[in-house]
This record gives sequence, C-alpha cells and structure tokens, in this order.
Amino acid sequence: MNQLTSYNSKSGFDERGFTILPEIYTSEEIEIIQQAIDYADSSSAIFMKTTHLFAIRQFFKAVPNAVDLIMNDKLKSVINDLFGKDYFVVKSIYFDKPETSNWFVSYHQDLTISVDKKVALDGFGPWTVKQDQFAVQPPTTILENGFTIRIHLDDTNEENSALKIVPGSHLKGIYRPETIDWEIEEEVSCEVPAGGIMIMKPLLLHSSSRTLNRKRRRVVHIEFSNQELPQGLNWSERF
Repeated sequence: MNQLTSYNSKSGFDERGFTILPEIYTSEEIEIIQQAIDYADSSSAIFMKTTHLFAIRQFFKAVPNAVDLIMNDKLKSVINDLFGKDYFVVKSIYFDKPETSNWFVSYHQDLTISVDKKVALDGFGPWTVKQDQFAVQPPTTILENGFTIRIHLDDTNEENSALKIVPGSHLKGIYRPETIDWEIEEEVSCEVPAGGIMIMKPLLLHSSSRTLNRKRRRVVHIEFSNQELPQGLNWSERF
C-alpha cells in the first residue's frame, strides 16, 4: 500500500479525487478550536458519545464559536483557488476517535446529503432519518460537483486511523466496494499532520481502520456544494 503525505492541490486533484495540504492552522489555532468544542453545551441529542467515538452532528450549529475559527482566510483562499467562490457549506460533523477505539469503517462512498424534509422527487432516494435529520441519496450530478474538507486537529497516520482511499474511484460513478478489483486499483493511506487538511470528492472510495497507537484522531468534516436543490427541498445546514 502506498503512503502519501501531500502533493500539489491543483495538479491531479480532478484525476485523483483528493489532496492534502499541511499548515492551514497553527497549533495555537487548533487549541482555540478545541476549546470552543470543549465549552459547547453537550446536552443536545446531536452530541453522540460512545466508548469508541465522540461525534457532533450539525457541528457549526452546535458549536457556533468554531465557525470563524475554522473558516479562516487561509482556508477560504484554498477553496477559492481550487473551486471558485460559489460554494457553500451544506454539512458539518466533528469526529473524536479516542486512543482505545477499535471502531473501523469499511470502504464506501459518501452517497447521501442532509436535507430539511422528505419530499417525493424523481432521482432522490432512498431516504433515512436520524435524530430529526433527513438524509437522501441525490442524483450523482449533485455529488460529483461537491467536495469535503477534513480538518485534522491531531497528527494522523496509519496507526491512528488515517483514511485509506482508492485514487480516481470518484470518476466511476456509484462504485460498490464489493466490486473493487485490487488487481487494477491502488490503495493509498492519507497521512495528515495536525493543522493540515484533506480535501476529497464525495464519490471517492474511502475507509478507516482501528486505532493501534493509542493516539486520538480528531477531525472536523465539512461538506460543500454549489448546487441548488429542487423546489421544496433545502440543505439542512446551508450557510
């Protein structure tokens, strides 16, 4: 398996479906972001805590003090340079994978979006709902035009659950994991230093392993789109 620490954000992104950029946030900025998370009211149902994972759904709504800290000028510049100025946030989640976590996620694509209600629309489905949050699989054109930024608050490598991805898999439409042909596909481990970001396409096949080195892996996951949804349906977290 190949390991990748970083490469130019523009060359190859469309072809490979991801890029890694270090030093978007300083150690001081990371500490302030984490303080905002620690001081947030965790009594809401959108805070989820188990032995193997602590997560905050609708993160920007739950921790509004973190918005300006995360959406700093350096991150905005990266987004504008790579994608243009017409993108907006449509989903945000915070993941804290603790030191002893044996939780893993097998290969998958991010095939659903978060919306405000269930509406009968051609090309949208199946639907799910969790804690009053509606999710639906939209037409692939919506997924193809979006991107995700993962902000790493800890050094992340293979031993504390760095993402493994299949470069170029986002170009193959809906790609079922059970059909992956490892004779022709490549697996890459995406190591990201604290303060760095990983940018990826939703249709990129990705997975994460169990934690082996007893080190935390804290990530803020933000999804972006420039697509307007059909009339009657709205992004649940758009801003």
